[in-house]
Amino acid sequence: MEEFLKSNGVQYEHHNVLEDEKAREELNSRGIKALPVTIIDDKEVIIGFFPKKLIPAFKLDVKVDLSGKTEWLADKYKKILRAACRASVQFSQEQLDTDVPWRPWTARRTVMHIMSFPEVAYLSHKVGSMSQDDMRASDERLKDVYTAEQMVKYGDGVRKDIVAFLKKWKCRGF
Repeated sequence: MEEFLKSNGVQYEHHNVLEDEKAREELNSRGIKALPVTIIDDKEVIIGFFPKKLIPAFKLDVKVDLSGKTEWLADKYKKILRAACRASVQFSQEQLDTDVPWRPWTARRTVMHIMSFPEVAYLSHKVGSMSQDDMRASDERLKDVYTAEQMVKYGDGVRKDIVAFLKKWKCRGF
């Protein structure tokens, strides 16, 4: 995010919410629980790194060309999803059912979020956007993926689907 903003001449203030209590309180007061977040002129809020939203919001005259990046992206998703699968089997079922201290979720739901977020993102190409409703629907659909074995099966499927999707679009911007 910083590199994108800086390389396009956007003046910004970076805040580390782990160390900056005032910044953390500001996000909490707005009900923002996700990072990265960009707040423009104290009005417009863009959660995540979305060049298609950032470019018009900052009135930038740039085009984002993602062609040629699909192989890099596929490699990143392979690593992330394989790591999530490896982590899943290191927990007992009791540990997977334990609440994590940083969210009102269990360890299972946290790992499932790591696996399902990329799936929801890549499936969004069918409708053109990704919403909180899409994430909630995914959570509901995956509520019965419960054991580490089921989580690994799901994560491997997501990895294979995303890699196949990205290979299909290898030479095009998407």
